[in-house]
Amino acid sequence: MNILKTGLCVLASACAFLAGTVHAQAPPGYPAAYQSVIDDARKEGKLIIYAATDTSLIRSLLKDFEAMYGIKIEYNDMNSTELYNRYISENAASSMSADVLWSSAMDLQLKLVNDGLMASYASPEASSIPQWAQYQQQAFGTTYEPLAIVYNKRLISPGEVPQTRAALINLLQTQPAKYKGKITTYDIEKAGVGFNALTQDARVNPQMTWQLVEAMGATGPKLLSSTGAMMERISSGENLIGYNILGSYAFSRAKKDPTIGYVYPKDYTLVVSRLVTISKKAKHPNAAKLWVDYLLSKRGQTLIANQANLFSIRSDVDGETSMVALQQQLGDSLKPIPIGAGLLVYLDQAKRLEFMKRWQQAIKR
Repeated sequence: MNILKTGLCVLASACAFLAGTVHAQAPPGYPAAYQSVIDDARKEGKLIIYAATDTSLIRSLLKDFEAMYGIKIEYNDMNSTELYNRYISENAASSMSADVLWSSAMDLQLKLVNDGLMASYASPEASSIPQWAQYQQQAFGTTYEPLAIVYNKRLISPGEVPQTRAALINLLQTQPAKYKGKITTYDIEKAGVGFNALTQDARVNPQMTWQLVEAMGATGPKLLSSTGAMMERISSGENLIGYNILGSYAFSRAKKDPTIGYVYPKDYTLVVSRLVTISKKAKHPNAAKLWVDYLLSKRGQTLIANQANLFSIRSDVDGETSMVALQQQLGDSLKPIPIGAGLLVYLDQAKRLEFMKRWQQAIKR
């Protein structure tokens, strides 16, 4: 009897789910023809996403999208360099791969566009995000995430916390014993987001950037490809300070972990955006379009800000983790990285090799 009751409950839930999604309508203000995109996406029934965003952070978005459209998401979470390499390999072999790529390694995402691998899409939501956050209708910025200096609040006193890069350099140079082996940052040879961040640092202030890399290098830093791993080490005290860490991860961790503190550098704070692109070889192209529009919509952006804490990029979304709140807090010190040809400078083979060589010499002193 219990089995029968359970089966009926499952059946009822499934019917309720289908009833809520089968009549999914085009959002207000969208072109009338958009209904065919929804209908065709529902026929496709599936969406494959490769992303450099922890599943735990955006589970609410995945569930909301699936509930809205009745489309099953296959979500693959990996680091940004792995994402790029896996897609390139699968694309070359014409094997099953992602419909959508979503990554904070902005330069690698733009390279996929530049290499002709991404599809063009005139999203009805494109006008709702800044012009600098979109590129040729092929790459769209979905978040507005500051890069932070993260530290252990138990082991570093408030007066010691570096508020600028110059202060961080001074701290490392004047207290070498305390910070020996206690600094962490991205391994730019393995983490695309780290490479992008440091090359953008070098574009803003090359002299300061290399002074800082040398100062970190003198401590024998722990180089990692995972933001989560850096946060764990800082929390445990294995490391005391992390540089260029995604502020969204720091914000989320600090909410539940009293040992985590973070600052946005007052000299300037880089802002990265997770770029979403659609593969030209997408097996589920209409579902991919729905996902892009969902991420850029006010509904999706509200969840990005208030559930995922990834910092929304729309100016009409409120909350502590929104572009508006961040601009009010930091003003002109914010330096968002524009989506354009400038991202490709250090992906030129010669320039990349030169940059990597200088990094290796400075960081492994």
